[in-house]
Amino acid sequence: MRKIIKYILLDILRNKIVVAYTIFLLAITLTVFSLEDSTQKGLLSLLNLILFIVPLVCIIFSTIYIYNSSEFIELLVSQPLKRKNIWISLFGGLAGALSFAFIVGAGIPVLFFERSSTGLTMVLMGVLISIIFVAIAMLAAVSTRDKAKGIGLSILLWLYFSLMFDGLVLFILFQFADYPLEKVMVGISAFNPIDLGRILILLKMDVSALMGYTGAIFKDFFGTDKGYFISIMVMVLWICFPFLYSLRKFNRKDL
Repeated sequence: MRKIIKYILLDILRNKIVVAYTIFLLAITLTVFSLEDSTQKGLLSLLNLILFIVPLVCIIFSTIYIYNSSEFIELLVSQPLKRKNIWISLFGGLAGALSFAFIVGAGIPVLFFERSSTGLTMVLMGVLISIIFVAIAMLAAVSTRDKAKGIGLSILLWLYFSLMFDGLVLFILFQFADYPLEKVMVGISAFNPIDLGRILILLKMDVSALMGYTGAIFKDFFGTDKGYFISIMVMVLWICFPFLYSLRKFNRKDL
């Protein structure tokens, strides 16, 4: 299994798209910190980049890579190898390569300019979101044989988590404006890893006051060590559930 992971990892790191993705992150990060007069403003500017661009690249690239590797996967399945080990190796290679690209492109510059718990949280969220959307991509790819449908499903999932989820939450808030839903929003945020990452980063930057009473509720929960730990565990569950479900489907899939 280690040999397969190593092969996939090196193959992805040599990919021109991943190289361009790393250079793009590095260029944007250095530019943002150079233009802003404070590192806190630079982190705020980078927040949308991490929460929109990183999931998009990870989910689209991972989906396309799995479809393009279908012959390689069939070759591995024909060998005396367990399907479980093959799928775990694919996940490990994709998650490792894209996480490494993020760390080199954005993580190291962020920690260089902002060596604090805020910078560390942003890097951690970026890595976790990268891995989460690799797991979601693998689930989308194994759900259908049609490459176009698989890529379309991945794009729809990204749109849902990045844009549509917030719209649905706002709709609920407007429809039930007469009810105290602030505490309910803490639970709802767990259903979107992007929103969860955004809340944790904003709270670390101590700008929760801009979020009004809801921000105070979030700070009371997510601002504590217990809340932070629970949030990280929820992010880990977002990795485990899609991947384990995709593994189950792959084990039963007729290649």
